[in-house]
Amino acid sequence: QVQLVESGGGSVQPGGSLRLSCVASGQTFSSYIMAWFRQAPGKEREFVAGISWSGDSTSYVDSVKGRFTMSRDNAEKMVHLQMNTLKLEDTAVYYCGALRVGSWRDPNSYEHWGQGTQVTVSS
Repeated sequence: QVQLVESGGGSVQPGGSLRLSCVASGQTFSSYIMAWFRQAPGKEREFVAGISWSGDSTSYVDSVKGRFTMSRDNAEKMVHLQMNTLKLEDTAVYYCGALRVGSWRDPNSYEHWGQGTQVTVSS
């Protein structure tokens, strides 16, 4: 069993930066593909970024490529999402998810979720 806890959300002006973190409990963290999703009010949960078990492969939704960077530290059982050049449309609740096997971009594939952290970009 894996439990996930996100942190690092907050309010920022357009062009600003935030770093989200997700810490996992459990013994098998390194066997999970990890991802960040986001959900804005009235919208479906959207894939943002994913990272492989070893951390040597990442994937991003087109709208964040070049601005967001996902990383993981298996020793610390953590993943991070560095978000730069934030835009108004990045406003959402951001969720950390853990997946063993399945489609990285399909939220229904994920076995474990954190409670979410709010990111608000406003001027």
